[in-house]
Amino acid sequence: MSIQSRFNLFNFADPKINFADPKIKTLHITWFAFFLTFLVWFSHAPLMVFIKEAFDLSTAQVKALLILNVALTIPARIAVGILVDKFGPRHVFSGLLISSSFICFGFALANSYAQLALFRFLLGFVGAGFVIGIRMVGEWFPAKQVGIAEGIYGGWGNFGSAAGAMTLPTIAYMFGGDDGWRYALALTGVFTLIYGFFYFSQARNTPKGSTYFKPKKSGGLEVTTKRDFFFYLAINVPMYLALGVLAWKLSPAGVSLFSDAAMYSLWTALAVLFIFQTSQIYRVNKENLEHGVPELEKYKFKQVAILSLAYFVTFGSELAVVSMLPLFFLDTFAGLSPVKAGLLASGFAFMNLVARPTGGWLSDKFGRRRSLMIFVGGLSIGYFTLAQIDGTWWIAVAVISTMMCSFFVQAGEGAVFAIVPLVKRRMTGQIAGMTGAYGNVGAVTYLTVLSFVDYSTFFLVIAASAIVIFCACWFLDEPQGQMAEVAADGSVHLIDVS
Repeated sequence: MSIQSRFNLFNFADPKINFADPKIKTLHITWFAFFLTFLVWFSHAPLMVFIKEAFDLSTAQVKALLILNVALTIPARIAVGILVDKFGPRHVFSGLLISSSFICFGFALANSYAQLALFRFLLGFVGAGFVIGIRMVGEWFPAKQVGIAEGIYGGWGNFGSAAGAMTLPTIAYMFGGDDGWRYALALTGVFTLIYGFFYFSQARNTPKGSTYFKPKKSGGLEVTTKRDFFFYLAINVPMYLALGVLAWKLSPAGVSLFSDAAMYSLWTALAVLFIFQTSQIYRVNKENLEHGVPELEKYKFKQVAILSLAYFVTFGSELAVVSMLPLFFLDTFAGLSPVKAGLLASGFAFMNLVARPTGGWLSDKFGRRRSLMIFVGGLSIGYFTLAQIDGTWWIAVAVISTMMCSFFVQAGEGAVFAIVPLVKRRMTGQIAGMTGAYGNVGAVTYLTVLSFVDYSTFFLVIAASAIVIFCACWFLDEPQGQMAEVAADGSVHLIDVS
């Protein structure tokens, strides 16, 4: 792929590039679908001052809404990954956009705190939209281009939350009155509803003549050895622990949204759900465990586990740091206003536009494992640097340090998803779902740590965990040669992964 053709992926001005090349068209309409999911998912954040005033919410109630917004995303990404692999990204993405628009309308029309909490919890499901496009883009781009394509998809789609922060308060003021925030929120739902139908009409699961490979059974990832089966079960445990922590945060020990009895009930439900999921995973893999898997169809589950851990420290730390960075600047540098602190902190998220595609491109060009290890090592150094920031630093130097750290964080995210589509094609949705869910697990973990320690220790904990995951990445296998997939008619197809 030439340098010029790489830049053509970014080119919106040339209609020939956008519409004559089906894979470029697919990339653009898919990243914008993801953009809308993040716009809807985080639409409440910039409007929270209006919502708080309208319902006379306490600080604890506001915190509860923020927690509820991400609570459903962990299981949703797993569930959506299964749906994508079974039904295809075209149907699932369209369905997600259309259904989430009505949940968005529900939140905009809420008349009580209970309704706000319910619809905010349900909107956590839209956060699973990211998983869908990973499979779609992976189907359309060859291995040598998939890194930069997935990077553009993730980086530009992620910008939806920042776009909402920049525009929704202005829209609310334009409508005026006490209900301006409702109109702003409802408008995002209208866009999402219309685009859901547009996406269904324009998107296709695969290029013309290509086969869409589906898992043999639904309900869990297929693994190819007994060791991988138990490894898979162990990797699921932290996701349930993270959900348990979220339930604890909503109890009287946290923001007091519900009672201790409700928390214990949720913990019991999570235990039952884990047992049920384990039974489904065994059902999916029973035949493989009893009779083995042909050598040609085998893959190593350690690839999925390592990528999940890498996303734990990259996207997990990004979500956590974006949540606390404005307050960090406000508390560290005397004389800063909340508005200025927010602007200074916004540079961390803005790096997504460039850093994530760059991480994917470097992964394509210089090797998957090597690139990921460089980015994880770089973010460890970056967070160690942030831990040294105090009131004696020049603010400009602190902001530059923050943005340099964020480059490695988001480039690492791009490098992770440059590998995900190359592990096992027919299960890309489920692999992306587990990897993406681990990003949310990382956010819950790091924010829980922050509730017990100071800022400096918080950054050091992330840096230390990154060193551990850097070592884990050493055991990641570089995708090479071809992967084998078996079509419904029994024919074997070989797909290049290097």
